[in-house]
Amino acid sequence: MYSKKLETLFYSKGISIGDKVRLRKKDGVYEGILMPRAGRTDEEMLVLKLASGYNIGINIGKDDTLERAPVQPKRTERKATASFDRSKPQVTLIATGGTIISKVDYRTGGVTALANPEDILDGIPELADFSTLKLTSPFNIMSESMSIKHWQDLAVEAVKELRTSEGVIVTQGTDTLHFTSAALSFMVTNLNKPVVLVGSQRSSDRGSSDAAMNLICSVRVALSDIAAVGVCMHAGSNDDYCIFSRGTKVRKMHTSRRDAFRPINELPMAKVWPDGRIQNMFHVKNRGEGTPKADIEFEDKIALVKTYPGSNPAVLEFYADRGYRGIVLEVTGLGQVPTYGKGSWLDGIKKSTEKGMLVCGAAQAIYGRLNPNVYAEGRLAKAAGLLHLEDMLPETAYVKLGWVLGHTKSVEKAREMMLTNYAGEISARTLPEAYLY
Repeated sequence: MYSKKLETLFYSKGISIGDKVRLRKKDGVYEGILMPRAGRTDEEMLVLKLASGYNIGINIGKDDTLERAPVQPKRTERKATASFDRSKPQVTLIATGGTIISKVDYRTGGVTALANPEDILDGIPELADFSTLKLTSPFNIMSESMSIKHWQDLAVEAVKELRTSEGVIVTQGTDTLHFTSAALSFMVTNLNKPVVLVGSQRSSDRGSSDAAMNLICSVRVALSDIAAVGVCMHAGSNDDYCIFSRGTKVRKMHTSRRDAFRPINELPMAKVWPDGRIQNMFHVKNRGEGTPKADIEFEDKIALVKTYPGSNPAVLEFYADRGYRGIVLEVTGLGQVPTYGKGSWLDGIKKSTEKGMLVCGAAQAIYGRLNPNVYAEGRLAKAAGLLHLEDMLPETAYVKLGWVLGHTKSVEKAREMMLTNYAGEISARTLPEAYLY
């Protein structure tokens, strides 16, 4: 809600939210769609969506004038002119949220989910040239609110759709896309077709949106010969091509850049161009026979904790006392934790492992691999019971730990499984050319 003063002004001018308005100020004229006031923004500040798609906040001065902009002649509602040819190969698009599978309602400025596959062709008509899409939506949720249950439901849905479609695409918000890609990498077993996760960093109403190209390239991968779970997003800041990165080796490395998703400690599996060209790059398994299965057993009493100078090792006791079965520590360097004085983690690791909790270490440096034998501090952490996880990403390690503990009650078996490479999460060797790819 705007202030009473502005609400009264709107009423006197016959202006409602969603109307196109014109604000005349001494420094110029501003024209756009009147948007609802967002969150905790100043209630005296107008929010306008400009023709460029960007929103601005602007105050009305005492000498300024606000009016409705001239109404354009009403257009007849446009009917869809494109439709999918059902003889083309089918890809199932599992929509869980995110701007990539939504459209902007310019009357209100709100974003709504697409209701049917043909809606996608309004903005990306070229998809009909080489595919037909089936749209399903088991749930719609902000990515930061995704839970283990959502991962399990996605795995079941993906396996079901792989029976009848050439490939599956999962759309969601980008903030936790790499967690979901890791989860599906472990939960969808005996994979014989592509499972592609995709999102967009820029909303579809912006000129710099990456949504269309990301989706086109994702459909290309879903129809390709690659049988893997991965993330398909922009390769660079230009609209040249996308990269398809392994689901257990990919991470969001920037809050807003279009090329935020990068492969870590390995090269992308493929480069993908919108015109259909695909260049396989690294350890790609081809599609083949077999029946995918949803292996969704998962232990939710797990945690991911960062160690740092001054960090309190009592957090281990906190989790152990609450029945947690496993924890991943983001450790420093080649596998160290604070070792000396009152802040030492060694005793906490030892006591936690004695209580039956599996304590693992993953590198907070992100690139590179752990080697606890180089420094004395690493050796002491290993002797206390810390299991060092090679070059596994912390987020992937967290997901894998829950999946592993969902399959065994034995800590020793779990330790063995955590060091077993199931979905490409552990590299045989570190490739120098993969750094900052």
